[in-house]
Amino acid sequence: MYIPAFNKFPDQQEAVSFMQRYSFATIITADHDVPVATHLPFLIEQHDDKLVLLSHFAKANPQASAIINKPVLVIFTEPHAYISPSNYEKETNVPTWNYLAVHAYGKASLLAEGNETAGLLAKMINNYEAGYLQQWNNLPDDYKQRMMKGIVAFEIVVDDLQGKQKLSQNRSVLERENIINTLSKSEDSAESEIAKYMSKLK
Repeated sequence: MYIPAFNKFPDQQEAVSFMQRYSFATIITADHDVPVATHLPFLIEQHDDKLVLLSHFAKANPQASAIINKPVLVIFTEPHAYISPSNYEKETNVPTWNYLAVHAYGKASLLAEGNETAGLLAKMINNYEAGYLQQWNNLPDDYKQRMMKGIVAFEIVVDDLQGKQKLSQNRSVLERENIINTLSKSEDSAESEIAKYMSKLK
């Protein structure tokens, strides 16, 4: 990902926190030089010095078998906003877009069917809807086994993490204030989120 120095996330932890907040991401692989993508929810975990991403495919998805021991890219991105040149001090400016994104590269490996897959599902339920965990635990075992037979669980150990926050860092203080004021008044939640991220950089 092209990242000018002033657009970099300040540190890895900031990037990890962003990934955990916007954890519905896109996993991309290549099949005979053709990009293939699937949209999945992820768990983002830190194990000592390792960053690990966990999720699962539908077993019928051909990409489930294409990730084994191959390089993969997972893209995390969510809030973004159109930036009008009306926010700038001079007329000789053009529109742009502000956004945040994290690209995580790594190698994927499959989790074993049975306990490892069940453990991942329990963690994902606890992360996304903890109140459902008791209901899941009380479901008949044969039903849960059938559900788990329809998925392929996997993990990715990240070996390259690239984070970009394009938030008008190259504009003047007045222009940044204009953009924040404009976006914070918007009824679009993504635009108001960008305003909040910009305010944090002050």
